[in-house]
Amino acid sequence: MTRRILCPTDFSRNAQNAIDYAIALFKKEKCVFYILNTYQVDAYTLELTFTNTLEESKKKSTDGLQVVSEWITADKAVHHEFHTVSERGNLIDTMKNMVDKHDIDMVIMGTKGAADSRMEIYGSQTVLAMEEIRSCPVLAIPSNTTYTKIKEIAFPTDYRTTFKRHEFQSMVDIAKISKSSIKVLIVLPKDEMLDADQINNQNLLKDYFEGLDYSFHTIINKDVQSAINVFIQSSGSNMIAFMNRRHHFFKMILSRPMVKNLGYYSTIPVLALHDFRR
Repeated sequence: MTRRILCPTDFSRNAQNAIDYAIALFKKEKCVFYILNTYQVDAYTLELTFTNTLEESKKKSTDGLQVVSEWITADKAVHHEFHTVSERGNLIDTMKNMVDKHDIDMVIMGTKGAADSRMEIYGSQTVLAMEEIRSCPVLAIPSNTTYTKIKEIAFPTDYRTTFKRHEFQSMVDIAKISKSSIKVLIVLPKDEMLDADQINNQNLLKDYFEGLDYSFHTIINKDVQSAINVFIQSSGSNMIAFMNRRHHFFKMILSRPMVKNLGYYSTIPVLALHDFRR
C-alpha cells in the first residue's frame, strides 16, 4: 500500500524539521509526499499593484518549493515520491481540499508558538488543522524534536465513547512500523471504578490492538492534566495520541490549563486521531 502524506511548509526551520520527521518515520514505507505552500495577497486599490504583488508572492512560493524539493530529494529513498504544490488561499481550507482530492492518509506538520495566544506551544494553524481536518489524522511535530525510533505511544482516554477500528489505523500502523508499545492511560478520581460501558470500550481496544505490544494503566488523581504529564515523563513515551471527538479536542486537550501544565507538548509529537465521518 502506498501512503499519501501531506506536509505543509512556510519554509521555516520548524516546517523543514517536520518534513524530515515524516520522511524518517516512513523511511521503509512506500509513500507519496505532497509538500504544500500557500500564499495570500490582500486586495489593493490599484489593480496593477495587486497583480505585481500576486506574481511576486507566487514566485516566492514556487522558488521556495524548488529549494525544498532539491533538499528532500538529494538523499531520498527509492520508494518515496515527492510532489510540490503552490496554492493561493487559506492554509486550512487548501489542506482540507488536498486531503480530499489526493486521498491523503496523514497530515504531518510542524508547530509554531504564537505570542499572546492561548496556544503558547502550539501555533493556531496547527490547532486548527487538528480540529478542522476530519478526513485523516494529523501528526504535529514540535520544533526541537528530531526523529528517533518510537518506542512507546501514550494514549490517554476516558473510555466514554465507543471506538471504531478504522479510527486507530494510523496509530496501529506507526506502532507496527516502529515496533513500539502502546500505553493506554485513564485517570480516575479516588474510589472510582470503570463502569460497564467503559469496560466494554476497553475490551474493544484489546481487540483492535491484538498482536501489538500494549498495556492498560490507571492513575488515581483529581488533576487529569498533571497525571498525564507525570505518566509521560516517567514512562519515557516519545509520541502521544488523542482521540479527537468533534469540538472536544480544541476545547479540552489544548485549552490553556492543559498546554500550561503539560510540558511534553513541546518535546514529543502529538497524533490527533478522528472519529471519521462517512
